[in-house]
Amino acid sequence: MIRTIPLNKLMPSPRNVRRTTDEQADLQLKADIEARGLLQNLVVSPTKKPRGRFTVEAGGRRFRALASLAEEGKLVAEHEVCCLVIDSGPAAAQEAGLAENFQRLAMNPADECLAFQQLIEQGADVAGIARRFGLTVRFVEGRLRLAGLAPVVFDALGAGEITLDVAKAYAATPDQDRQAFVFAQVSRSYMAQHPDSIRRMMTQATVSASDRRARLVGEEAYVAAGGRVERDLFCEEEDARWLDIALLERLATEKMEVLAADTAASSGLAFVRPTLEAWAGYDLTRGLQRLELEPVRLTDEESAEVEALETETEALIAQIEDEQTEHEARKAAEARVREIDARVEAITDKPPIVPEEFRTRIGTFLVLDNGGQPRLDTSYFVEPSDEPEEPEDGEGSAPTDDAPEPAVIVPEPAQKAYTLSQALADELAIQRRDILAAHVAADCGMALDLAIFLMIDRHAGYSSEKSGSSLLALPPADPVFGFKTPEAAATRARERASEALDSSWTEAGTRAGRFDAFRALPDEARAAWLAYAVARTLEASLNFPGGRVCAFHDHLGRLLGIEVPKWWRPTGANYFDRVPKVTILEALEEVGGPAFASRYAKGKKAELSQAAERIFAGDFIGEVEVKERALAWVPDAMRFAPAPESSLPQAEETPPWEDEPAAPAIAADGGHGADGQVGVAELPPAADVSPYEEVDEPIHATCPEDEQEREGRAEELPPIIVEEIEEAA
Repeated sequence: MIRTIPLNKLMPSPRNVRRTTDEQADLQLKADIEARGLLQNLVVSPTKKPRGRFTVEAGGRRFRALASLAEEGKLVAEHEVCCLVIDSGPAAAQEAGLAENFQRLAMNPADECLAFQQLIEQGADVAGIARRFGLTVRFVEGRLRLAGLAPVVFDALGAGEITLDVAKAYAATPDQDRQAFVFAQVSRSYMAQHPDSIRRMMTQATVSASDRRARLVGEEAYVAAGGRVERDLFCEEEDARWLDIALLERLATEKMEVLAADTAASSGLAFVRPTLEAWAGYDLTRGLQRLELEPVRLTDEESAEVEALETETEALIAQIEDEQTEHEARKAAEARVREIDARVEAITDKPPIVPEEFRTRIGTFLVLDNGGQPRLDTSYFVEPSDEPEEPEDGEGSAPTDDAPEPAVIVPEPAQKAYTLSQALADELAIQRRDILAAHVAADCGMALDLAIFLMIDRHAGYSSEKSGSSLLALPPADPVFGFKTPEAAATRARERASEALDSSWTEAGTRAGRFDAFRALPDEARAAWLAYAVARTLEASLNFPGGRVCAFHDHLGRLLGIEVPKWWRPTGANYFDRVPKVTILEALEEVGGPAFASRYAKGKKAELSQAAERIFAGDFIGEVEVKERALAWVPDAMRFAPAPESSLPQAEETPPWEDEPAAPAIAADGGHGADGQVGVAELPPAADVSPYEEVDEPIHATCPEDEQEREGRAEELPPIIVEEIEEAA
């Protein structure tokens, strides 16, 4: 039965099936009811107590909007509300509420767009529509933009062939011809219509406001020159598109030419050529000869300042990545990092030393970085002479030197090399490299020294001098930034090994000098540097299912006979505080049995973690066997996995009808039995028998070794590592 009920007689029902809502959608509904009133009745049921009241079974959002308007004084408390009364019991009322919410079809986005467009055609304005429907102006403008899509695209949206996000991508620009063209291209392809891909295809004929050229020119100057800007209503403000690319190119080129001329005049270079790219490509450098110039070394004060700034940057980055950092503090840290980067660049970005004899011919390029900031390229070039020298004695004019020396030490006759074209110089460089590589490959000692040196030369500090090799031994990025364990036995061992290295070779000022000094070190010292360089390249791995598993690390651990319990013990901080209680109890049961674990089962997590730390450190009163197992226990994830069964030598299977393998029968008559049948071939000498066949004990996957073998292996380790093992034990 439909009837009107005063608003103050209605109350929310605990049986309402809608448990969650959207605050923004509720505000839109409230604005709509304020503008047009209630368009759809509520579903209510009478209450027994208090009599004369009704609970709202369906339409709770509408009821809350009406109540809110009454609280604001926009409706009277006795405002009559149209309601459908269900008086056939709670179950029927709840079912009616479910049916009203469930049997509802959302409006097609294309229909929404046409409806808004019709309101505009009838004289409404965007702001008024947004206000009456409780929407943002940007939302209404976006729907109107979709209404202006090319017919083929709009029809696909209405038919459900494309999603709303895909339609928004087509609306990135209002050009209907391009929309139809891109739609036809995508429809003929086998790829799914992805919004990002379509948006890129739609904007290929435009330039983003974040483009380096746009940042250089600025929107104000671009618009003043007659440029047009199209803003994507479905993206952020910085995603605006600049339509007149030719105009933008002209304005950017003119500005770069002025800046290049000013830079050439102030720097004293023979030429500074502008480019709108972030680097000087081959087409620009063709016909020029690159010069290697001596960089300006930093003073002690500048080096100290750079080091201090880098240390401050590391602390700021740790603060930024900390989830507990407040938003304002994070923003301040990010701003400070940008300031530090600018300061470090100002200190280190110094022009190289240019000899006076080259100043009339040397120049570089003014490039445009991704932020729209012009800067000088770090490479310098000279133009070839207009009148090349005549060849002597009728010989060809090609120079005999393979490549020019750095400009700071080039003797006068070597200037002929600068008449080489860039292409020829590159080809000669490749051939010269091949000659050098052939000689290095033939000298194993030199190759080993060179490999070690290239891996450790960064230990001497930053150097702008080229190494001429791609070989590096950089430490990997750890999965947890800034995680340190200064008190761990392995950390102390690595630090002591690093401090024991002979670093006298790092004092040389040039890479060549450092290499010669390194080669002069004793064999033991160079071998220690090799071990250091290789060790610092190892990545973090774990014997645990997931991305950290590394079977090769497990193999290395087995080869080295690593006993993890001697190097790492579980504590509350590094393990027990961070695993569930049941995991701790399982570890206690593993070392002491169910009865031992049950002693701690009723304790709180914090108390259990502290007790486990003492137990697995051996600091408790208990049976000797339990204490030994506790001191030898580590989580399986920390162990180096045993060798897989398939990689171990397999013993001959015992036939099911025999209790033991049958012994081979060897005939005494040259391999023939008494019956003249051929017997089993004679076994090879003992020296040729596989060592596994000589082992009486079964082969274990953990590669057992007796104590003598372990002691022998320990003697082969460096003294520092042996001492650290004994200390950890």
